[in-house]
Amino acid sequence: MANDYGGPDRRRGGPDRRNPEAKTKILLVDDHALFRVGMRNILEREPDFEIVPDAEDSRSAFDMAAEHTPDIVLMDLSLPAPGGIETTQRVKREVPSAGIIVLAVSEDEDQLFDAIKAGAAAFILKDVGPDDLVTIIRRVSAGEYLINDKVFAKPSVAGRVLKEFRELAVYGQEAAPIFAPLSPREVEILDNIAQGMTNKQVAYALSISEQTVKNHMSSILRKLSVNDRTQAVVYAMKQGWIRVPED
Repeated sequence: MANDYGGPDRRRGGPDRRNPEAKTKILLVDDHALFRVGMRNILEREPDFEIVPDAEDSRSAFDMAAEHTPDIVLMDLSLPAPGGIETTQRVKREVPSAGIIVLAVSEDEDQLFDAIKAGAAAFILKDVGPDDLVTIIRRVSAGEYLINDKVFAKPSVAGRVLKEFRELAVYGQEAAPIFAPLSPREVEILDNIAQGMTNKQVAYALSISEQTVKNHMSSILRKLSVNDRTQAVVYAMKQGWIRVPED
């Protein structure tokens, strides 16, 4: 069977900025212990992968993500309440630089749509082959958003995406955000940076760690495909996402 994930590079945010010698840290999130063990056994064979302690529910997923700041999160969409989608949103807020690959049991269009809104980088089925899974992880780690391919392959989902894009353009903040370039927290951070604050000052103002600010900035640069914070600020001001600094 042909590999569906070995196609041309569709990176978002430019080249991989990670240290090529650094291992890709992966967090496994699934409520079935046997599945986690099987995934771990597959992924630990790869010399460039590092599997951090796994998680069995939303709370442990959030805690492990905060503690280990993984590069990749393999997220079971069928987690017990609050569920995989909400857990994806929470983890993405805590570690915005992480690429989240959601694992589903079927090609459910509602789940795909919700995964897009939650910020997932890829949507795959749980019966994915080991080689394909490794390829997908490497591509997401390099900055690709494979979930885009799923959208283009499903006209009904693409239609819903376009509809919400139009509503966002017409109604602004009153519309439900989809594919929001920046999360509310990222906009808040960029707004403070536009006012001349350092990372340390932003961290103090928002009661978060300086490392969290740095993680958010890495995500902002990747999402906007810019090279530095100045370019990010200028771009965000042109889009009207943040206010122009006061004299």
